[in-house]
Amino acid sequence: MRVALAGAGQRGQAYADWIRRHPELATVVAVADPRPFARGLLSDAFPAVKEFDDWRELAESGLDYDAVVIATQDADHRDPTLAFAARGTHILLEKPIAPSEADTLAIGEAVRAAGVLFGVCHVLRYTPYTDLVKSVVDSGFLGRLMDIQHLEPVGWWHDAHSFVRGNWRDEAQSAPMLLAKSCHDIDWITYVTGERIEQVSSIGELTHFRPENKPAGAGDRCTECAIEPECPYSALKIYPTQRQAGPTFGGKRYPDSDFGWPESVVADHPDEVLAAIESGPYGECVYDGQNDVVDHQSVLMRLSGGVQGSFTMSAFTPHVNRRTRITGSHGYLEGDGEQVWLKDFRTGEESVRQVADLVAAAGNDAGSGHGGGDDGIIAAFVAAVASADPSLIRSGVSESVQSHLAVFAAEKARHTNTVQQVPAFPAADRAGG
Repeated sequence: MRVALAGAGQRGQAYADWIRRHPELATVVAVADPRPFARGLLSDAFPAVKEFDDWRELAESGLDYDAVVIATQDADHRDPTLAFAARGTHILLEKPIAPSEADTLAIGEAVRAAGVLFGVCHVLRYTPYTDLVKSVVDSGFLGRLMDIQHLEPVGWWHDAHSFVRGNWRDEAQSAPMLLAKSCHDIDWITYVTGERIEQVSSIGELTHFRPENKPAGAGDRCTECAIEPECPYSALKIYPTQRQAGPTFGGKRYPDSDFGWPESVVADHPDEVLAAIESGPYGECVYDGQNDVVDHQSVLMRLSGGVQGSFTMSAFTPHVNRRTRITGSHGYLEGDGEQVWLKDFRTGEESVRQVADLVAAAGNDAGSGHGGGDDGIIAAFVAAVASADPSLIRSGVSESVQSHLAVFAAEKARHTNTVQQVPAFPAADRAGG
C-alpha cells in the first residue's frame, strides 16, 4: 500500500515509523512538510520518497498513492482533508479533527460524501489496555453500567512543555485543552461504555501559570533565573531528565540514543537544545503569560442508558497513565493503564486482570507510542484500506465527530456556566462512517 504523509512532525513520524517496520504491508511514497530536516527523516527511511514543501503541492502532484496521513497542525486540518477526500484518497487524520465545530462537521460530511475510508487518530481506542477494559464491560461482568470516573494526569512538566511553552499554549492558534489533549479521553469514555454523551457541564481555569503567581526573584528565562534550581518547571530540568530514551524515528534520526521526545520538539539535534532554551519559547518563564489554556478542568456528563460520567484533566500530577473507575449494578472496575482490579458483588470475589502485552502497553505518551495506540491505529488503518473493510477502523466518521461534538458542548458549558445538550451526529452506513 502506498502512503503519502502531509506533515512530518512528531505525530507523522510515529505513523511512518510503523510503516518503516512493516515494509511488506506499506511504504511511504511522498512527504509534504515545509521543513527540510523533517522531510529528510522520511527520505532517509524511504529513499524513493517524493518531497514537497506543502500539502497542496502533494495533492496537485498527480502522484499515485492509496492513502494519506494528515498530521499537520490542528488549525490546518480542514483544507487538506477536504482536498484529499475530493481526490478520492483514503485518509487517516490526526486528532483533533478540527478546532471548530463548523470545520469538524464540514470534514465529517465531506469524507462521507466522498465515500473514502476515514479514521481519526484517537489512539486510546487501539491500546491493549483499552481492549482489556472494554472486554470486561462488554462481558456483562459489571451488570448495568452506572457511572464512569476518568482522570487524565497530564503531568507537571508535560503541561509546561506542551501547553504553557509549546505548540498548544494558545487556544486561538491551536485549540482548547479539552480538544487538543483530552478529546482522546472524552472519546475513550464513549468507546468503552458504548454509550453516547447526551448532556455536559464543565468547569476549568488557568489558575497557576499566570503572571501574578511568578515567584519573587524569577527571571524571564530559565537560563537567567536566580530561583531556577528550586523551580519544578525549569527547562533545564525538564529536557535532560524527562526525555524518552531511544531515537524518535527508527534509529535514523539521532546518533545520541538518549535524544528523543520531548527534547526533539525543542531542537533538531542534542547539541542545539541549550541554545533553543536560551533563545526560544521552551526556555521562557512559565509565569510570563504567553499561554491561555486551562491547567485543570472537569466535565460532568450524562450518557445514554442512564450512565453518568465525570472526567478530570490536571496538570498538577505525575506524568502517569490515566486512571479509571467504572461502577455497575453487579460489579466494580478500577484501572491504571496496565491492569484492572475487579470486584464481583454477587460472589464477593476480587480479582486482578493484567494487560496481556505489557511491552506494547508500556508508556502513556507520544514519546513511547501511547501505550501501543500509535502502532494500533496505523496498523488498523492500513489493514482497512488493504481489505476495503471500514469496520477495522474503530474511530471512523460517526463516532469521532460525535465525541468531538461533546467536547465543543463542554467548552460552551465552561464559558457560559451552563448545562449543554450534545447534538447527535447521525450514524452512516457509508465507507468509513
